[in-house]
Amino acid sequence: MVLVAGELGSGKTTFVRGACRGLGVKQPVTSPTYTIGNRYTGRVDVSHLDLYRLEDVTDADWAGLEPYFEDAVVFVEWPEAGAGRLPTSRVTVRIAHAGEDRRTITIDL
Repeated sequence: MVLVAGELGSGKTTFVRGACRGLGVKQPVTSPTYTIGNRYTGRVDVSHLDLYRLEDVTDADWAGLEPYFEDAVVFVEWPEAGAGRLPTSRVTVRIAHAGEDRRTITIDL
């Protein structure tokens, strides 16, 4: 699981799109802000979750999210809403604006 954090417009979905290409996903990778999750097929299955619209992940939310974690590489945008609920094995990618068309990317293992 890869947590992808950063302010609005920092490039989280663009980062996930590039990672998906590296994992062999051929279909368009779009932001799941309104659907919460997308699943893609590549060399491995990839789930892309966006928790932006959730304040926190309730039991009912988790019931809908849990299948995305089965047998897939999972990218979670706006992971703060899932604090305490998401699986613990993860990498965190933080993206920050660093000027007009520049970003700073920090990766914590």
